[in-house]
Amino acid sequence: MGVDRSVDQRFGTRVGLLLSALGIAVGTGNIWRFPRIAAQSGGEEGAGALILAWVVFLLLWSIPLIIAEYMIGRKYRFGVIGSFVTGMGKRFAWMGAFVAFVATAIGFFYAVIVGWSLYYFFQMLFYPLPASNTDSMALWDNFQSSWWPFVMHFIAVAAGGLAIWKGVKSIERVNKVLIPVLILIIIAAVARAISLPGSGDGIAYLFRIEWSQLKTPGVWLQALTQNAWDTGAGWGLFLTYAAYMHARHGTVKNAFITGFGNNIISLLMATMIFGTVFSVLQYGYGYADAQVLEVMKTSGPASTGLTFIWMPQLFERMNAGGVLAVFFFLGLAFAGFSSLMSMLELSTRTLVDRGIHRNKAVLVIAAFVYILGIPSAMSLNILSNQDFVWGLGLMVSGVFIALFCVKYGITKLKNETRFAPSDWKPGKWWDIPIRYFVPLAGLILLIWWMWLSITQFAPDAWFNPLNPFSLMTVLLQWGIVIGLFLIFNKKIGRLYR
Repeated sequence: MGVDRSVDQRFGTRVGLLLSALGIAVGTGNIWRFPRIAAQSGGEEGAGALILAWVVFLLLWSIPLIIAEYMIGRKYRFGVIGSFVTGMGKRFAWMGAFVAFVATAIGFFYAVIVGWSLYYFFQMLFYPLPASNTDSMALWDNFQSSWWPFVMHFIAVAAGGLAIWKGVKSIERVNKVLIPVLILIIIAAVARAISLPGSGDGIAYLFRIEWSQLKTPGVWLQALTQNAWDTGAGWGLFLTYAAYMHARHGTVKNAFITGFGNNIISLLMATMIFGTVFSVLQYGYGYADAQVLEVMKTSGPASTGLTFIWMPQLFERMNAGGVLAVFFFLGLAFAGFSSLMSMLELSTRTLVDRGIHRNKAVLVIAAFVYILGIPSAMSLNILSNQDFVWGLGLMVSGVFIALFCVKYGITKLKNETRFAPSDWKPGKWWDIPIRYFVPLAGLILLIWWMWLSITQFAPDAWFNPLNPFSLMTVLLQWGIVIGLFLIFNKKIGRLYR
């Protein structure tokens, strides 16, 4: 076995780094998840309260955590577990293992969704669009009851493995193509959507703030989980890519560009979807506003209904809708694939840090992700459960990243980081969120969510671990994973010293 030089690689250009970082942040969460969350969290007058809370968490949660991940990854040049062991000590190996596992667990079902997007891209490209809800449901049901979800899941994982096969060099090359094409697709889709008659009603609803909604705990909980979801903050993904950064590549500016760039894309996609749905359902189907919102809130489990059942038939009723449908699902596939690459790289890097050759590590991780993603490919209920459990787990991961900085010493970490001359220097505006806001917000919102689960969300089933959205299913799965990592903590620590 030769020496694995992939660990010594660096991003070739700052543009390549930024596009790869956007590839982490911009994923199916921006297109597949954010519009549904906005609709579900909106009031009678608008969904702007969620967006306001979401921007607050971008500034106080996501960007500070992205900065922290960049600093940690650049300092230690390890993946997540190796960085935690080196920076916090062997006693905290279980924390790094949990952060790495959450991102990997999301990858299990995320690859399934990327596979769905690829299937629908080819379906829209080669076959007529469904003309009615019945046709669209038949297309979806036939797909889900066939072997295609397993085949497309395999293709997504295999393509992801090939994209990271040679390390950061291949990751950078792929993202230099994927992300610019994705941005062009998004701009074209938004331009078409806002030209539709009546689209302004949907866009106005999306941004209109109903101030009383800010008193609703669920709005803040959804805003935080969605922000963690669609920026990738606290996953350990930026930490992994930061191990390949040059010292000359800015840390703080890159974090701001990534965070704001991601949220702008989320808003553009929500604008496109809200505008399209309101226009076509009102003008084509004669729906009232309340009926349109009901479709957006309740269309199928795991956000499937809006994206995979309603959008194809809505495109069918638009001029040039067939072309837009092709680009919409191509964009969804590209967005998901760029994020899936980073999840596979995170897991692969944990094995490479152990001395396993990259090629072997990629094969092991690809097989692992495919096999453990099969249950989500089999059942939408399982996929919804995993989205629920590990989406909430991102809050815990974010808290662990912040605790890393506190334990190591926030001032010490800043002083030991080589910032590029043109970069901004993190001051108190970064210290305070990392030291106080992220840990306290994560703890308070988790306790808040547990209370709501018992009293409102599932009062009759919160104790049932077989209920896919109960408190107990989350605590049981988290408990098993954390318990195993605690039991094997010493062994994990020794492996990465």
